Amino acid sequence: MIYRWLLAALVGATVLAGCQRGEPSEAGAGTSSGSREPAAGTDAAGDGPALQVTTIDDDRWDLADHRGQWVVVNYWATWCAPCREEMPELSALASMRPHIEVIGLAYEDIAPEAIRAFLEEFPVTYPIAIIGMLDPPADFDIPRGLPMTWLIGPDGRVARRFLGPVTALEIETAVAEAGGPPVPATPAGDPS
Repeated sequence: MIYRWLLAALVGATVLAGCQRGEPSEAGAGTSSGSREPAAGTDAAGDGPALQVTTIDDDRWDLADHRGQWVVVNYWATWCAPCREEMPELSALASMRPHIEVIGLAYEDIAPEAIRAFLEEFPVTYPIAIIGMLDPPADFDIPRGLPMTWLIGPDGRVARRFLGPVTALEIETAVAEAGGPPVPATPAGDPS
């Protein structure tokens, strides 16, 4: 019984530790707000990760359908304060940049009704799906903390991985560095 409690506490502490601003970078990362490095993960053909989910609106969402676009895959949770802080940035990015798609993956044990209620308080313009913590998509690493974001290039391959909160400017910069359009004069999340 004590071992179960210790294991549960350790898992909870690990996830909560990731849900903080200024999280230490992973090896080889380039910024102070978390990992900013290329990530592994490919589908069976070696062309990049596969992701097929059903959104909370009962729509089928398939990463393969978004080839030719930059796609932001964002793992988050309703209880994660940094996740809630980055949601407006990702929403602005999804709304203002036609070459960038965003999908939010709620990584927690929660009912669709609870997510819908949460989104009334924290609305977004991009689709949301619930991902089971015990059965996450095979082609994406299990998040070491939240939020966790992958940038998928138009070719379907992972261009960048972000551990910790990310801004629209960081994503637009990563897109430009990976050969996409340059960062516009006014970044998507910039209110000016």
